[in-house]
Amino acid sequence: MGSGAASRSTAARVAAPTLGVLTLAIMNITAVVSLRGLPAEAEYGLTSIFYYTFAAVFFLIPVALVAAELATGWPEKGGVFRWVGEAFGPRWGFLAIFLVWMQSTIWFPTVLTYGAVSLAFVGPNQTWDKALSSNKFYTVLIVLGLYWAATLVTMRGLKASSTIAKWGGLIGTIIPAGLLIVLGATYLAEGRPVQIQMGWDKVIPDFSKFSNLVLAASIFLFYSGMEMNAIHVKDVQNPKKNYPLAILMASVATVVVFVLGTLAISLIIPRTQINLTQSLLVSYRDFFKAFGAPWLSSVVAVALFLGVLGSVTVWVSGPSAALGAVGRAGYLPPFFQRVNKHGAPSHILIAQGMLVTFLALMFVILPSVQAAYQILSQLTSTLYLIMYIMMFSAAIYLRYSEPNTPRAYRVPGGDAGMWVIGGAGLIGALIAFVLSFIPPSQIKVGSPLTYVLILIAGNVLFVAVPLAIYARRKASWRTAVGSADFAPFNWEKRGGLGHPGAPSLDEEAEAEKKETPLPPKPPDRYGPDVERGPYGDH
Repeated sequence: MGSGAASRSTAARVAAPTLGVLTLAIMNITAVVSLRGLPAEAEYGLTSIFYYTFAAVFFLIPVALVAAELATGWPEKGGVFRWVGEAFGPRWGFLAIFLVWMQSTIWFPTVLTYGAVSLAFVGPNQTWDKALSSNKFYTVLIVLGLYWAATLVTMRGLKASSTIAKWGGLIGTIIPAGLLIVLGATYLAEGRPVQIQMGWDKVIPDFSKFSNLVLAASIFLFYSGMEMNAIHVKDVQNPKKNYPLAILMASVATVVVFVLGTLAISLIIPRTQINLTQSLLVSYRDFFKAFGAPWLSSVVAVALFLGVLGSVTVWVSGPSAALGAVGRAGYLPPFFQRVNKHGAPSHILIAQGMLVTFLALMFVILPSVQAAYQILSQLTSTLYLIMYIMMFSAAIYLRYSEPNTPRAYRVPGGDAGMWVIGGAGLIGALIAFVLSFIPPSQIKVGSPLTYVLILIAGNVLFVAVPLAIYARRKASWRTAVGSADFAPFNWEKRGGLGHPGAPSLDEEAEAEKKETPLPPKPPDRYGPDVERGPYGDH
């Protein structure tokens, strides 16, 4: 009896919440903050303050709070597949998880382009560095080389990816971000000439120029990823009080880093010379040159490159593993369910690699590296925004369809609070989605019509593919291991085999049996008729 009490006491200590407010805030900052997109918003100067704040209120905070409720109400494996599937059925849940995987696939060429530019700027001559970073063949070579190297590491199932991510995030993001802000503040404090128009009137955007909103829409995706840490809300001490506080701290810190980092670039680079892929590195070089230490820019370039390498190594495995887990529950053909001896989803990783290779070749086809970068960035945004639209809709719907499901954390304000916060995120995501299809006037993207058609075609294709896979799925795709490892939806636990409008695999299997007559039963060779399978044979 004493031993049992001791065991329960130990279990209670192990299960006790361990995350403090500051720890969770730092985790969310690390998940969201990236420096590669700052040059795109530096186009706007002081106006970027408005856009960053607007996106934080209508996207960053709603994503974090809504995802926390979903993660605590439905903590089983599956993430967004589980959340959307509970509300609208597995068809749309599968679409949601597929879009997360696809947007990360398209994201690789853009982030690796940033890595290739960082590597190019390690050299001592800025003119040569700019020329090299603009070379399409150099960019494709580095993008594919780095990506396939990261894939091979993932294939081997090495546990070093977490260590690479931690040190890559510290060396390649946090330290360079702080350094950029300090350099900009020092430069401004010393009264050096600036390339930005100052004044409070410059903070409010000129809404008469509709095209100016296009690049600003990409800010919404700067804040993507906060939902990844929502699962940890269960580990927070006093989550109803401390989780919102941690989100507020992380949101403020994230906005400050983005605003001050963007303004630092605006201070030293003329608006007409801002380049989406080069300006971050040029800013460091110009700052260090102004302070008499240009060689330090090469050190920062190496750090940024290591940050990209660490980030990509982690992201190669994460979404693929999630899609593989869903697939083994019966949502992907057996070919894509394969895992190698290290437990890595090898066939999904190979398919992803082929797509990344194809997308990287766009850098050769399109008129400039910058144009390809912008198109792929916008396609990443639109696909991710579709997922967020589904997530916000699911959260609102589940407040009514499953009001009694226990949630360790709820969006404050009752159902009205969910409508206000979830509705703000939903409307913000819809606005950003529409604006993403308008060609930006600040960037040469070739033919505007071609730009729009590529985006439309990409969205139609990558939404149609998972819907087609779902429509053709078979009961035989579901593996015993995959099913045992994947908890049923709540509506399945209540006795319903299918969700309204979305028959389950069990129902489809029964329908297949009814529609497909069995061939005549062969003569009995075993004496008394013993059931040995569908034909009475073994």
